[in-house]
Amino acid sequence: MYKQGKYLIVKKKAAAAGVFDLTILCPDIARLAQPGQFVQAAANGFFLRRPISICEIYDDSIRLVFEVRGKGTEALSALNAGDNIDLIAPLGKGFTVLEGKKAVCVGGGIGTPPMLSIASRYGKNARVISGFRSADAVILQKDLAGAGCETVLCTDDGSAGIHGLVTVPLEEILKTDKPDIIYACGPMPMLKGVALLAKEYDVKCEVSLEQRMACGVGACLVCACKTVRNGEQILSHVCKDGPVFDSGEVDFS
Repeated sequence: MYKQGKYLIVKKKAAAAGVFDLTILCPDIARLAQPGQFVQAAANGFFLRRPISICEIYDDSIRLVFEVRGKGTEALSALNAGDNIDLIAPLGKGFTVLEGKKAVCVGGGIGTPPMLSIASRYGKNARVISGFRSADAVILQKDLAGAGCETVLCTDDGSAGIHGLVTVPLEEILKTDKPDIIYACGPMPMLKGVALLAKEYDVKCEVSLEQRMACGVGACLVCACKTVRNGEQILSHVCKDGPVFDSGEVDFS
């Protein structure tokens, strides 16, 4: 079930260069939303909506953190507090929450925002590994720590945190304090590396896929992706069957 309407932006800030943070008053959407789901946001002057992961869910509002990647998201970034934004939400299949268990959440770049919503469900029982290009691209570390999570920061150039890939600290955790589940969102090579480690250490893993979309509800079939079920390759749709998939079902080839 999803809602469509124009909702009030109550807060806006810049999270990093080219990354914007909106809090939107939408009680009907907030009541339905689950970690891992997304919205389809209408940008003025553009026919197709833009998919944005839900970063946080509050009692009467949601938070969206997104990067400007083209003219559509640039138009969305021009909206300010006091403006209305046209949303269809919540959409897609979200993460599975394991009550009373331990989780590791792995976010790469703009794949970090959906990690906040799921990590918050685990609090001190979650470790969050975040990877970015450099220090000036880092987002949401204070928010994650404020949710009670242990945080590990990695950067490609070593300008902040650990110099290297997120899979390095992930494997260290899997060797020493294996969690009950891994969640991940980010670039496909990162997700492939996380999935391989989850398989090697026999840990349940869910990945959120990023894909170009049009309708967001499974009608247009634009966001097809290769998955494997019962040993056979099939086409699934990120907007409807995902964006969250069991990592063992995703064909990373």
